[in-house]
Amino acid sequence: MMSIKRTIIGDDLPNIPWENRPSGCSAPVWRYSKNPVIPRDLIPTANSIFNSAVIPFGTKFIGVFRCDDQRRHMQIHRSESNDGLNWRISPEPILFQGGAPEISTYNYGRYDPRICRIEDRYYITWCNGYEGYPTIGLAYTDDFEEFFQLENAFLPFNRNGVLFPRKLNGKYAMLSRPSDNGHTPFGDIFYSESPDLTHWGRHRLAMRPTDGWQSTKIGAGPVPIETTEGWLLIYHGVLTSCNGFVYSMGAALLDLDQPWKVRYRTAPYLLSPQRDYECVGDVPNVVFPCAALCDAATGRLAIYYGAADTVTGLAFAYVDELIDFLKQNSL
Repeated sequence: MMSIKRTIIGDDLPNIPWENRPSGCSAPVWRYSKNPVIPRDLIPTANSIFNSAVIPFGTKFIGVFRCDDQRRHMQIHRSESNDGLNWRISPEPILFQGGAPEISTYNYGRYDPRICRIEDRYYITWCNGYEGYPTIGLAYTDDFEEFFQLENAFLPFNRNGVLFPRKLNGKYAMLSRPSDNGHTPFGDIFYSESPDLTHWGRHRLAMRPTDGWQSTKIGAGPVPIETTEGWLLIYHGVLTSCNGFVYSMGAALLDLDQPWKVRYRTAPYLLSPQRDYECVGDVPNVVFPCAALCDAATGRLAIYYGAADTVTGLAFAYVDELIDFLKQNSL
C-alpha cells in the first residue's frame, strides 16, 4: 500500500467538513458549493454573523462566532456543530469571568475571534474594546462552558491577534497587526512572545504590505498550521480601490523556529471577493479568513472566512498543493 505523505504536524480529523474540487477547477483553493455556510440571521437577534473561529472539540466542532446584533453591538457567541456545516449558536453572548472591570466591561465591541488549543487548554483572542479603543482581548476555557478573561495582550491600537498552537523556545507566541482607531489605512504583521500570556515582548516585524491585492495592509488569519515545511499562515491582504478597500486571502510559509522570517509568500491571491455574498453586504468586497480545520492524515484543509462583513463562507484546499503553489508563485 502506498503511504500518504504527512505534511501537517498535528492530529487526524476524519470528520473534517469537505467537498471535492469541482470539475474544471484548477485553483489551489475552492469554495463550498452551498456557501454561505452560515447565514446572517442564524439567531433571531443577529444583523450579521462573520469573521468567526472554529475548532475541533471531542467528536464535534465548537465555534466562537462574531454576531453583530440589531443594535449593531459587536458580540461573540458560543456555537457547536456535529459536522462543521450546520451550527447551533447560543442566543446570548459569551460571559467572561475574572477579567478586571477596566478590560471586561463592554464599551466598544468584541469581534473577529480566533481559537487556539495549546496543550490541553483552549485560548480565545479577539479584538477587544478598551476605553473606546481596539486592542487584543485574551481568555481561556477548558470546556467551552466557562470562559476566563486574562489581561489584554497589547496596548491600543491593535487587531488580528493570533496565537501559535504551541510554545516556541518555552514562550507563548502571537502574531498581531498594530493599527489605529478606525478603518486603518496601513498594517504590518508583527511577532511577539510571552512567558505567561501577560507580559509580551521580543517584538519582531514579520510581513509588510507589498503591491496589488495586498498593497494597503495585511493581517494574520487562522491559527498558523505546523507543517514539515514551516508554519503555514493564511492571511488577508487589502488593496485600496477607487471604491474603497478590497479584502482577499493569501498564504505564507514561516520559518518553524523563527516565525518572523518568511520563506515563501503568495504573489497572487488565493481567494478574492467574486461571489455575490462576498461582494454585497454591510461592507462590500471582503474575504476575511479567521479559522482553519486540517486533517493530518489526508492533508485536507477547510477555511472559514467572513464574506462582506455579513455572512460566513467556507473554502477547501490540500495543504501539499497549497505549499507547492506557494513555492511556485512566491514574491
